Amino acid sequence: MKRLLVFLFIAVLALAGCVQTKTDVEGSKDSKGKGKKVIEVLGMAASEEDMNIVRDQLVKNGFDVKLNIQPDYGSYSAQKDAGNYDLALSSWTTVTGNPDYAVRGLFKTGGDYSIVSDSKLDALIEEASTLSGDEATAKYKELEQLLVFDQAYIAPLYISNKYQGIYSELVNPKTVHLPKSRAQVWESIEFNDSSKNATEPLILHQTIDSLTSLDPIKGNDGSINTLNTNMYVRLVNLTDTDEVVSNGSLSYDHAIAEGNQEYYFILRDDINFAAVKDGAAVDTGELVSAEDVVFSLNRAKNPKSVPDHRTYSLHENIETVEIVSDLAELQKKKIAGSDQSVLDALSQNLPASVTQLAKDKGTVNNASGAYQVVKITTPTPFPQVLNYLAHQSGGIVSEKQVTSINTYDVASYNPDKDIAYGDQATVTEGTATYNNHLYASGPYILVKKNDYEAQFVKNPAYRVGSEYEPKIAKINVRFIADIDSALSALRNGEIHVLQTVPETKLDIVKSDTKLTLNTADSNAVSYLQMNTSGRAVSDSVDLRKAILYSINQNEFISYYQGNKKPAVSTLSPLVNTGLKLEADSKKVKEYLKAYND
Repeated sequence: MKRLLVFLFIAVLALAGCVQTKTDVEGSKDSKGKGKKVIEVLGMAASEEDMNIVRDQLVKNGFDVKLNIQPDYGSYSAQKDAGNYDLALSSWTTVTGNPDYAVRGLFKTGGDYSIVSDSKLDALIEEASTLSGDEATAKYKELEQLLVFDQAYIAPLYISNKYQGIYSELVNPKTVHLPKSRAQVWESIEFNDSSKNATEPLILHQTIDSLTSLDPIKGNDGSINTLNTNMYVRLVNLTDTDEVVSNGSLSYDHAIAEGNQEYYFILRDDINFAAVKDGAAVDTGELVSAEDVVFSLNRAKNPKSVPDHRTYSLHENIETVEIVSDLAELQKKKIAGSDQSVLDALSQNLPASVTQLAKDKGTVNNASGAYQVVKITTPTPFPQVLNYLAHQSGGIVSEKQVTSINTYDVASYNPDKDIAYGDQATVTEGTATYNNHLYASGPYILVKKNDYEAQFVKNPAYRVGSEYEPKIAKINVRFIADIDSALSALRNGEIHVLQTVPETKLDIVKSDTKLTLNTADSNAVSYLQMNTSGRAVSDSVDLRKAILYSINQNEFISYYQGNKKPAVSTLSPLVNTGLKLEADSKKVKEYLKAYND
């Protein structure tokens, strides 16, 4: 989460002195006096090894290469926004476990992170999203063929595995999940000595200290994915292997009605919003209700609900969100592929039988049979909507609290004077706007933050007495940008879980008796994004294809000691299309000749 997105755009390396000579700009001369094509590659220091391999492969195939290794995300994203690159070294993790998420925001025209505008690609994304089984695989194969081989908008590098280090001398490794897609699950973690759960903080790790936003719809990156996932409950969750379930969510159960366009959720009444008062978490007494669900998902799908909305495209297939008031509707509707009624399907795991649908949150009482039910409708059959609801951007916020904070006009929003719900400055010590206004519906709430760490405490009104009540009372997320330093901190017990252990450091973790190594498959793919505006690569598919066939994935896999897998696109961990990229220097020469001619 990891997910959520860890989206790495890579910036142009300024060589020593940062002074460009005429040779730097035009490229060196080959033996015939013809200029070689100079390719600018954009990236961060954390990806230096990959950048060096890319450089060597391109140089071997007749290119000149300039690298600009930026120290942090802000620096290289500024270069990317300015268009100062030919290739951006990028990474994407499909944190929802469904193929539509692997392509929609990245490659659809107008997508949250898309720089591609191709109507044929748009049509394939939309069509594939409505299909399942072999039909979906065939359509995603067409999409991958167009994206990678016909237009070379990207050049794939590899699929990563997941490697997690646990300080098992203190933490019980059996309680630490390593999901394929979902962000780290905090509420299940326990110390070996359970008496420490209430008194000792669990120390986790994160590389990025600048948080995009603690409003779950305003960020979709590695700075907030895990934090918001654990601070806001959702209608559904993903298991460690990407199955959509209601376990650990706001709903007891969910059902898909016949036609695959209506989705029903029966809500539980044992979760209240938490707030922060005098540095501690308090129960507001306000139920996380169907009204809050309707408010949250309507703003999630509306691109104009907040300034700089980062996740609306994930929820654009939601047509309506409504509270069901007529019990007869649930009795008459059949679930997809069965004669069972929606009511029967929703009634399997309830504390009491449904006797009425509560007209509002004030009349909810599950123990006496009064429940709230939410219905989501999609314009076309789209079961993948459930995966998006499991994403952190599907987190349920308080309608009362968010509307009381977001009093500014969205169209004229000024970040220098307007305060938005979830602004990190409001929870950061020493800032002028430090006044924690967060309301958390999930198992934990952020109390305060500084440059060193973010401090969370358990929500005192979250699933109390159930298996999903948070086990550890305090969690501190330590900010350590350098992964080697983070690994050293793990070995010293200064942090207790390192969510991402580098492939080149696995033996260190395996040989340390104080540590346990967890491994799992991953939906993370690294690839080169071609600049689509203002560069030679933007205008020439031949040049892009020459770059594509310069990439030898076997060299990456070898460097990482076999701990990477071949990729074709961001779809590769999710859909086996049968396509494969193989380096081919002969094709490189042919495409370069076509480009130069």
